[in-house]
Amino acid sequence: MVLVTGGAYQGKLDYAKKRYGVTDRWIDGRSCDFSRITTCRGIHHFHEYVRRMAGAEEPDPAEGSESQNAAGQADRLEPGVPAAALIIPGERPGAGQECIWDFRTADLTALEEQAEAFAFWLLRENPDLVIVTDELGCGIVPMEKRDRLWREMTGRICTCLAAKADEVTRVVCGIGTRLK
Repeated sequence: MVLVTGGAYQGKLDYAKKRYGVTDRWIDGRSCDFSRITTCRGIHHFHEYVRRMAGAEEPDPAEGSESQNAAGQADRLEPGVPAAALIIPGERPGAGQECIWDFRTADLTALEEQAEAFAFWLLRENPDLVIVTDELGCGIVPMEKRDRLWREMTGRICTCLAAKADEVTRVVCGIGTRLK
């Protein structure tokens, strides 16, 4: 597995395609079917894949006011309130399948364990995957709880993936610096 990270609009996808020779079977984390992560060669916008799976998507302005949608999402994040749980892609709860994480908890130890579970599952299912993701930890801390938890979860998943990856590269202005 290879992890390519860097700021937004830094040429990460072009770099990854050229460096690793993966020109086909890419999926876009903003819109792909969740189960395709096990069969693709590369995923870009991985951070958005995590956002979507965690149920923390950006509110759709066509579906009402931003505050109404944000409030609806935020309600799902409170302890004791049913929340959208991240399911192993392609699998359904109730069919004997395990939920990977659930945003009902603010317990960082539990989030760490859930991030590790997802990362190990992904490594097992698609060990040759090239992952392209934005760095999320630099900048202003989001006001919305769901956005903070999404950034936390994405960072924890990427940390686990980086630890197990064959190669980790940070791209700035289209130039990759190998970190591992």
